[in-house]
Amino acid sequence: MKKAVLLILGFLLSFADAQEIQNSAPEKMNIIKTNVTAYAFRNINLSYERAINQWFSVNIGFGTMPEGKVPFINAFLKDEDEKRFQNLRVRATNFTIEPRFYIGYGYGKGFYFAPYYRFSDVSSNTFDFYYDYRGPNNLSLRIPLKGQGSTNGNSGGLMVGVQFFLTRSQNLVLDFWIAGAHYGNGKGDFSMTSDFVLTPDMQAQLKHEIENLDIPFVKYSVETNAQGARIKVDGPWAGFRSGLSIGYRF
Repeated sequence: MKKAVLLILGFLLSFADAQEIQNSAPEKMNIIKTNVTAYAFRNINLSYERAINQWFSVNIGFGTMPEGKVPFINAFLKDEDEKRFQNLRVRATNFTIEPRFYIGYGYGKGFYFAPYYRFSDVSSNTFDFYYDYRGPNNLSLRIPLKGQGSTNGNSGGLMVGVQFFLTRSQNLVLDFWIAGAHYGNGKGDFSMTSDFVLTPDMQAQLKHEIENLDIPFVKYSVETNAQGARIKVDGPWAGFRSGLSIGYRF
């Protein structure tokens, strides 16, 4: 009887030890994700998140947008201005590093606050542009130009989001970027050249036309000469982030 009791106690202790080992299994610390909503903007993207401890992780993301039309260009250009950029195409890349501070569950789960740094680069194809010069004696002349250039920005921001584990194995991840915004500085250079030799009056009207495009979130200046115009981007650079990412945790 005594031996039987000892055997039962030994079995129970072994079972308890096994349960403790199972319950204290190491957390899965790595997540690979892609923001599925970004594909609506041709943004092919991938990010990697590494948990450092229960409440802190680092997320690194990269995205690239192949050459194509400017997404939602009609949202910030008038109809007439949009027509003047009919064959404008842009390509873009971005890199983001994002420390995350989790509240609640942790290890990549729950609500988080994420200050972040983002580098963005945007370049264009050789596109057509025109403006209608109005001269003396009711002279009207459409002047075509060819444009091309690139710009990049460095910015910092803050995002609020929540991340869920969707399966019992906690491998499938859903990351909801509730809202984020960033602000910084952008620099770039675009040129517009014409086959016409532009008179001082033509240059003045061209400068006025470009300045009146009033592109949002970007500060730029315009210089003109007999061959065309040069547009310099040097000033505020702002953007917003929201989306839904699907990932795998391991």
